[in-house]
Amino acid sequence: MDLVHQPAQLRRACDYARARGLRIGLVPTMGALHQGHLSLIAEARQRADFVVVSIFVNPTQFGPNEDLARYPRTLEQDLDQCERAQAHLVFAPETTAMYPAGEETRVRVGATSQPLCGAHRPGHFEGVATVVVKLFALVGPSVAMFGRKDYQQLQVIRRVVSDLMLPIEVVGAATVREADGLAMSSRNRFLAEADRARARTIPQALSEAVRAFAGGERSVARFRALVLGPVSAAASSVDYVELTDPDTLVACPADATAGDRALLAVAARIGTTRLIDNVVLGEAEAPCAPGSADHSLDQRG
Repeated sequence: MDLVHQPAQLRRACDYARARGLRIGLVPTMGALHQGHLSLIAEARQRADFVVVSIFVNPTQFGPNEDLARYPRTLEQDLDQCERAQAHLVFAPETTAMYPAGEETRVRVGATSQPLCGAHRPGHFEGVATVVVKLFALVGPSVAMFGRKDYQQLQVIRRVVSDLMLPIEVVGAATVREADGLAMSSRNRFLAEADRARARTIPQALSEAVRAFAGGERSVARFRALVLGPVSAAASSVDYVELTDPDTLVACPADATAGDRALLAVAARIGTTRLIDNVVLGEAEAPCAPGSADHSLDQRG
């Protein structure tokens, strides 16, 4: 596995791979890798001959009061995991390499970026879209992997690729979860023991909604209540619990009836840690088994 830090080195390596007739796959990350990231690398290896993993904590997607300085940076451990996962190349640039002095261009996405996290993190998706387009330009991948836990990010990138007519297949991989149903996230390490127990309420509530949908429930208001009630009781604050169209992210009216597919998305702060999660009703299995909520409540006391 090769490690490069400069954009020119990355471009040369990918040009060479293409010249050898290799199909290139890209897995963009911010490091602090966990099993969810490794599953993306494994999927990329199934779809490409030469897999590039980027490790870069992108400053332009963090707001002024967000956790940029606190975000975990574990490059040595990340490199070990990438090598074990059989990535071919890791790109780990400094900030000045991706945003050199004098740079001023940003990629702005419209309606897809505005609801959900976009409403609570101004500028976030502009930063995401900008850095991803930079990586696409450097790597020239045939396929790029993104996790469905960051569902809105996935849809934003799909919109960018479609609108800018980029010849890239964007693959959304299933959310990888801990044994208790909590979606894997680099931020989970910030959860204190008591907060971790409260965080389980999020996948538990989503599971109740999945089971209600399977049982024939279609009331938008009911789905929202099934999640908002328990999550509000457990969380320090709730940014949103929304049921939306899974493709456009347009919110379903509260008095409406859900169709065959609907995205049920949550963002909440547990202690000082902001967590997001989602399920697509009509597609997803329940993140937690029936009855798991009772065990979690016992842990919380």
